[in-house]
Amino acid sequence: MKKAEDFSEWYNEIVERASLTDKRYPVKGMNVWTPYGWKIMRAIDACIREELDATGHDEVCFPLLIPEDQFAKEKEHIKGFDEEVFWVTHAGLTPLDVKLLLRPTSETAMYPIFSLWVRSHADLPMKTYQIVNTFRYETKQTRAFIRVREIHFFESHTCHVDYEDAERQVRQDYEMLSRLARKWCLPYLLLKRTEWDKFPGAVYTVGIDTVLPHGKTLQLGSIHQYRDNFSKPYDIKYEGNDGEHRHVHQTTFGMSERLIGAIVAIHGDDKGLVLPPDVASIQVVVVPVLAKGATDTVSKSARELTSELESAGIRVHIDERDIRPGAKYYDWELKGVPLRLEIGMKDIEKGVVTLVRRHCTEKTLVDRKGIADAIRGVLEEIAADLLADASAAMNANTVTVDSLEDLPDKLIKTGWCGSEECGHRIEDLSERDMIGTPIADEGYKGMCVVCGKPTTTPVFIAKAM
Repeated sequence: MKKAEDFSEWYNEIVERASLTDKRYPVKGMNVWTPYGWKIMRAIDACIREELDATGHDEVCFPLLIPEDQFAKEKEHIKGFDEEVFWVTHAGLTPLDVKLLLRPTSETAMYPIFSLWVRSHADLPMKTYQIVNTFRYETKQTRAFIRVREIHFFESHTCHVDYEDAERQVRQDYEMLSRLARKWCLPYLLLKRTEWDKFPGAVYTVGIDTVLPHGKTLQLGSIHQYRDNFSKPYDIKYEGNDGEHRHVHQTTFGMSERLIGAIVAIHGDDKGLVLPPDVASIQVVVVPVLAKGATDTVSKSARELTSELESAGIRVHIDERDIRPGAKYYDWELKGVPLRLEIGMKDIEKGVVTLVRRHCTEKTLVDRKGIADAIRGVLEEIAADLLADASAAMNANTVTVDSLEDLPDKLIKTGWCGSEECGHRIEDLSERDMIGTPIADEGYKGMCVVCGKPTTTPVFIAKAM
């Protein structure tokens, strides 16, 4: 199946052929992480941990089960999730006095404990995060990594003395996201959700959205400003310098395994995956090209090359399987390994190694001496090229319009006066979701596409995955 002909079928086929996940588990939407897929997810998690640890966040791990009475404390929150919750009603044969639920997100699990942890202004800001599984009863058609019912999820939760300090945290989240997305070579938009589409309980929500090759958008995660909407029902207070007790202000930042779905969808091609170097469990594969009478010499040189790269901190694997080199090339291209090094007797005699980049299958010769430094440089170039190509593709898949007639299958940017009435009308006429407005002033000047009033507010609408 070719990506350009049927993106959805191509995606399903590549995920299966590359053995990223096994969908045969007998609970729909709860898939098995295979070794290769899990290594990629762990690499993504490692990037997140490194970034959060460096910005003063502490990792925690809260229980999976949440009591119904705690979940119900924030009414808007429970209303937003009441159709998605998995309930636990019995312990063995005994009905529970208080029903439990599998966390759909962790506010209502964490915040009763936050009220015990936070006592004084000296405890703030308190910045925590966890990487756990969440559970939501997805009613749409499930799709590996993109729409599942058991979700591998990162979420940060922070507490602050006031709204201004919480806003500073939101801005830091933007900066962290920028650094992380560069590692994953993913372009994205930060779009403030409409009032009717924000996270339940939030003052505002900023969605992290990218555009897939067939023009639909995928939400990678979100950043929420809660003000004191959760600290009041959960009584999270601190004592200030003046002796007064005040409720904290809170933020959250979350992303999920959809990151893998985006990497597959945006970078992959008809040969298989194309992995950014920072998430590839194998960054370089060494393939000895054996010949009669030179098997031992080539094998020895290939092992020495592998050992040298390993010592330099490069994630490398040597493929010494007893199969033809062409079959090896096919396998590693399918698995998306960023760089392949071929070494045969002719290469050894010339003092070079044949280098093949996965994203463009370009072959070059590199000197064997000082190869580790050269490889590090090539991996950086690959990441830069992947991000540039993906950004160009997203720009090509985004169009600005002043009419909702004959819309292309792309991300649509148009004018909106800001009224809810016109917003719903835009969604109805376009048969698309309004995914938000840019967080930064773009200097936009236009007319509301519905009522015709002058506006400086552009809005993005799209068909969402």
